[in-house]
Amino acid sequence: MPRLVDKVLKPQAYGVVMKIVVGELSLQDQSQWQALYRGYAEFYQVPMNQEILDTVWSWIFDKNNGFYALVAKDDAGQCLGLMHYRAMPSPLRGKIVGFLDDLFIKPECRGQGIVEALYQGLNESAVQKGWPFVRWITAENNYRGRGVYDKLSDKTHWVTYQKATL
Repeated sequence: MPRLVDKVLKPQAYGVVMKIVVGELSLQDQSQWQALYRGYAEFYQVPMNQEILDTVWSWIFDKNNGFYALVAKDDAGQCLGLMHYRAMPSPLRGKIVGFLDDLFIKPECRGQGIVEALYQGLNESAVQKGWPFVRWITAENNYRGRGVYDKLSDKTHWVTYQKATL
């Protein structure tokens, strides 16, 4: 796995030092990634099935798609969290920027600095790609996540709308 971030953490739950490696998702991570992504869908109460998992997995490894995935792993190679992000045109700026779609940390691993390590990896990837910023949205009631985002980024004044097409 190409490494973007190596970070040593002292998890509160275990009281031991653990090294976290953030890097690109590899083909060998599929079963762990699926478990994490199912957890993410469950958190947001969105139905998940194998067809969706297979589609998203194929996007990650399609070099022409501009869709990327990072994972945070512990010393034993266990995936603790994931992040999906993509290139997005910003017409007002005339630039390609980044858009973070999904972020999920195993519930038992939260509050240990894994989110910060993933964001460091995202930032390094965005710099490599020449993106001036990365934008994302979250649910209004995702209070724990929003608490972290408020520390790591600036809240914009944009309000998100969605219209069904079917």
